[in-house]
Amino acid sequence: MLYSAPLTRNLSYPVLFADIGGTNTRFALIEGPNEPTRLCGQEGTKAHASIEDAIRAGILDQGYATPQSAVLAVAAPVSSDRVALTNASWVIEPPVLIKELGLAQVFVLNDFEAQALALPSLSSADLDQIGGGVTEQNATKFVVGPGTGLGAGAMIRSCGKWIPVPGEGGHVELGPLSEEEYRIWPYIERIGGRVSAEQVVCGAGLVRLAKAVQQADGAHRTYARPSDVPQAADDGDEVARKVLRLFCAALGRVAGDFAITNLAHGGVYLAGGIPPKISHWLHGGEFRAAFEAKAPHEGIMKSIPTYIIRHKAPALEGLAAYIRTPDNYLVDLTGRSWDRKNASASE
Repeated sequence: MLYSAPLTRNLSYPVLFADIGGTNTRFALIEGPNEPTRLCGQEGTKAHASIEDAIRAGILDQGYATPQSAVLAVAAPVSSDRVALTNASWVIEPPVLIKELGLAQVFVLNDFEAQALALPSLSSADLDQIGGGVTEQNATKFVVGPGTGLGAGAMIRSCGKWIPVPGEGGHVELGPLSEEEYRIWPYIERIGGRVSAEQVVCGAGLVRLAKAVQQADGAHRTYARPSDVPQAADDGDEVARKVLRLFCAALGRVAGDFAITNLAHGGVYLAGGIPPKISHWLHGGEFRAAFEAKAPHEGIMKSIPTYIIRHKAPALEGLAAYIRTPDNYLVDLTGRSWDRKNASASE
């Protein structure tokens, strides 16, 4: 297996970092080993035909330093030299990136692996705590993020190293629990005959859940975009307010499942574009009540803190922290590292 430190110590600078999601792709650069991280803005993922086009528009055409290496975090599983985004049409091919942009090296990680890499270095100013609990130092942390989809990842401490563990936790089952949910769940659109967490707890899930609530209650509203739902809720619309309460409870239940599975005494962190925008709803009680309701272990759950991440680019921060101090982390790069010599996955 190929691990992080030997490979990342020899990166060619400037290094381009990209957080590639279904809606936006965010960029940053480090121009030299001792240089600060320079955030370079973002490009709409669906506004470009490929990652190469997005890099040209967002970096090369803007006068930034020409990157020699790239470290990418992608919203998809990474298992070959063709990485298809889960919620967008791009197929990322590192050998093509190397050839078209003249790069020396490309590393590709899962986007929530990158989010997890950021957790040890986030400061109190980057976090908004929901409810009680106290963070245990050097204990497992977990990040879950509703945005275009629902991402999840763990950060485990072992043998003096931080080890990010990517996954596709957003696709776990999400069933009804309360009497109200049992009445609404039959109206939620099923994909492949099932309701996954991502079908409810993401941007499109807000609209999907709103449609189900309307059908169950015989109400009539028009929510064209995910942002319409919290806006209507803040304006006093009772249907939207019910949707936000159900959404927060569902997110709390899923986050609690991950916390109890991993005994995440280092905290559970809410990333993605949605939590900061609905923070007052997450503080309203439904989220934390659902998070803690894991009988017979309510005591454990009450001790685990939950946070909204307010850092504007945590995945890029995580990638940069990893490249600067690779000896602090243990990341398996087998099949996820390419170079100019062979433009194929390292074995």
